Amino acid sequence: MNPIDIRMKNSSSHPSIWKRTAVLGSVCVLSASLVAFTSAKDGVGTKAEPLRIQVSDAPLSTAARGFPSFSPIVKAVAPSVVKISVSSEAKVSQMQMPEGFDLRRFFGPGFQMPEEFQQHGRGQQRHAPKEQGVGSGIIVTKDGYILTNNHVVENASTIKVGLNDGREFSGKVIGRDPKTDVAVVKVEAKDLPAMAFADSDKIEVGDMVLAVGHPFGIGQTVTTGIISAKGRATMGLDYEDFIQTDAAINPGNSGGALVDVEGRLIGMNTAILSRSGGNQGVGFAVPTNLARWVMESLVNTGRVERGFLGVNIQDVTPQLAQQFKLDAAKGALVSGVSPDSPAEKAGVKSGDVITDFNGKPVTDSRHLKLQVGSTTPGAAVPMNVLRDGKTQTLTVTVKELPGDKLADATPAAGNADDALHGVGVSDLDQAAREQLKVPSHIKGAVVASVEEDSVAYDAGLRQGDVILEINRQPVKNAEQATALCENPATKVTLVKVWSRAGTRFIVVDESKEG
Repeated sequence: MNPIDIRMKNSSSHPSIWKRTAVLGSVCVLSASLVAFTSAKDGVGTKAEPLRIQVSDAPLSTAARGFPSFSPIVKAVAPSVVKISVSSEAKVSQMQMPEGFDLRRFFGPGFQMPEEFQQHGRGQQRHAPKEQGVGSGIIVTKDGYILTNNHVVENASTIKVGLNDGREFSGKVIGRDPKTDVAVVKVEAKDLPAMAFADSDKIEVGDMVLAVGHPFGIGQTVTTGIISAKGRATMGLDYEDFIQTDAAINPGNSGGALVDVEGRLIGMNTAILSRSGGNQGVGFAVPTNLARWVMESLVNTGRVERGFLGVNIQDVTPQLAQQFKLDAAKGALVSGVSPDSPAEKAGVKSGDVITDFNGKPVTDSRHLKLQVGSTTPGAAVPMNVLRDGKTQTLTVTVKELPGDKLADATPAAGNADDALHGVGVSDLDQAAREQLKVPSHIKGAVVASVEEDSVAYDAGLRQGDVILEINRQPVKNAEQATALCENPATKVTLVKVWSRAGTRFIVVDESKEG
């Protein structure tokens, strides 16, 4: 089930529904008239008692029956949430007529060829109508910077920003970051109602939140719910750390605000998970700490500067935790270190488990990727690693991410013959190296075959993978790989492999329990 892009177009009305409503209304009025007539007749002209309706003009108390009203919060944040209307350039299509095609064959000899075909011959350019879309945005500075989603404005040729007070401005895209689905729009205005940011790292599951936006283009709408989860990764973006909420989020809410009960911005509504395309109680928001970092980078430099470590990393599974003698399946396991990278210069080694980065705990490889990416290039930061069961503190000077790569979590494969049943290996000769495009510094044995019903195959070993280590012992060729698999002390084998995606550790458990 894939998240649905919640950028939207205005929904059409349903006249038939209104007609049915009108008919039902007429029936109700007619029925009431008949009742009134009958009553007057049966009552022989007796006057009915006048209605004595009790009316309370006092506003709703802030703690009616112990439940608070969100009205003060809505009044505070509503002016900061804007409607973003976008249009994209019309597409031009060329209508072609096949060679020898004559419309008179279908419409008879008296058919007159349309003028456009007479003028343009076999082809005619047709302009499709402009695409229109509606999303939301958040005013974050008084001088007109607005936070929204990349998917709201990525194809926009014109942008109109509508404020809650009825004013409308032309918007200009300052920068976009598809890797986080964050974009920044600027309008020329002063003294705008900017929303205050909260520290999204301090929110808790169960906290009450409000979602403010423009769903379906019907106008500003507020819904409420709680934080259902944190740290979600659902859309396949390079950098994801979504807040999940059950506050109703629908198409058009993209770029809108998710605020806490003090009216502070904690997230930007981005996506929904839905079978129908509408709200089903599973919505996602980019946390403010991530959105703010991207926004400031786009405004200050025109692009997003991301940090780079130069390692291949993967999550620590319970099986890997056991192999590396870890107390818990937490952290990011280093399966490879790039030559001359910041990680190599800092002393990071394959097999290290990164547990803390720049003073923050590392729960898994995705969180390390986020932490490294948001580190300013050139900064020297402390990093804790577990090596052979002991904690070491290293200092790494982060470089700027070259091109489009960071600490990648990579799939890989395995090895030989006895401990790894169903696996065949061969030497990594020059022909195999060229065919598989294996770098010159990689040494090991090539997986020539893997039986699909083997435990090794289920663990991830594939033909063409290069085995680098078996049970922490380096492998130089097929013979050595075979020897390391003979008479194993245990049926659980730790294999380090290389593939075109990088290096990775896998655990092949051939015991009965496995």
